[in-house]
Amino acid sequence: MPTSRSPWRSLRYRSMRWWSVANFVSNAGTWMQLTVQNLLVLQITGSAAATGLSMSVQAAPALLISVLGGAAVDRWPRKLTAAVSQALLGAIAFTTAVLVALDRIDMTSLMVLAAVTGVVATVDNPACALLGNDLVPAEDVPSAIGVGALVHQAGRLVGAALAGVAVGFLGTSAAYFANGLSFLFVASVVPFLRPAAGAARHTGREAEGTGPDLTVREGLAFFVRRPRLVALAGVTGISAVFGRNYGLTLAVLVTGPLAGGAGSFGTVSTVLAAGGILGAVLGARLRRPSVRLVGALAAAGALLQVVAGLSPSLAVLIVLVLPMAVVESVSDTAGTAVLQTDPPAHLRGRVLGVWGSIGTVWGLGGPPALGLLMELAGPRGALVTGGLLIAGAIGTGSLLRRRRATAAPVVLRKEDHDTLGRPALSPAA
Repeated sequence: MPTSRSPWRSLRYRSMRWWSVANFVSNAGTWMQLTVQNLLVLQITGSAAATGLSMSVQAAPALLISVLGGAAVDRWPRKLTAAVSQALLGAIAFTTAVLVALDRIDMTSLMVLAAVTGVVATVDNPACALLGNDLVPAEDVPSAIGVGALVHQAGRLVGAALAGVAVGFLGTSAAYFANGLSFLFVASVVPFLRPAAGAARHTGREAEGTGPDLTVREGLAFFVRRPRLVALAGVTGISAVFGRNYGLTLAVLVTGPLAGGAGSFGTVSTVLAAGGILGAVLGARLRRPSVRLVGALAAAGALLQVVAGLSPSLAVLIVLVLPMAVVESVSDTAGTAVLQTDPPAHLRGRVLGVWGSIGTVWGLGGPPALGLLMELAGPRGALVTGGLLIAGAIGTGSLLRRRRATAAPVVLRKEDHDTLGRPALSPAA
């Protein structure tokens, strides 16, 4: 009987179905709060800069201590870690709700709560990501990641819509209360989750004879020594800086050279969202994703970006935006699957911690760099130049790898993590 390639195959498992429902509820609550929080900061300060600052304060812990959060995820039982971190996030949301309801909230309080949320998230994000993967066999992990992406998008749409309803009828604090309840719902579901047959099992392990510093260094060393992960970081990094920020580049292109308005950009944004959902479905069909596939998709997306930058009209741009979003979404799903399954089980939290720090650098540095490029070259020039840089870098890396593989003799050896008897999900990078 052929193995299923259905994008929904991970939902065959009861615990994965419950986990998906819990994630949908949590995402909806989170996006309710995020939607309201920006409005709340503007209401308190009247400053758009303060809104950006509050977001940076929440992101800063990921830059500084993600590796420690990942180490905690490797040391502690996954289900317990996820349940406790979700409960803590719920407590923070309830605290904020009470302060807002009593009109005792100020910018200092919001900054402190945002920073604490960011610290807890350095543990919660890798714990919840890996817990979902632990529920299904390795071959169904791409499906679990794709389903998670769909749940994220659905929760985002529903949460943003419910935020307006909650604030209009119940007040601003209602969004924070709802988010707190969503976290508690997830925490209550976690203890009842059971891994399917063939799924990876993680109970947590204390590194024998080593301190926490050495444990963190072990994760950093593994990442650096693993060419596949370094290549994935390179592809994702250059794509994040010179592409993907379509909310910025396409907004300027549509409202500038293409002479469109807010409604036109709304149409482009809708097509981007639809493409992201379609790409998540296609990505969930993958069984053996690899860094090579991620690179090929990123290069294809970069070339589409070049063509989009040369679009003579809004209609042509809209036609190009859909495949751009699909390619990006499939690439993201494949890259996430490699990242979360390539390391041995006892190192996955730390690898995700390293990735969290790297990703925060891209998230904070990419938009300013792209903005500067647009100032120098205009929106069309930024899209074309960025796309050529991405495709050129990936092509050059691929050629260098092939030359090195051709010149070097093939030596079969076991790597450190292969001694655990676990085959890698992906083929060669």
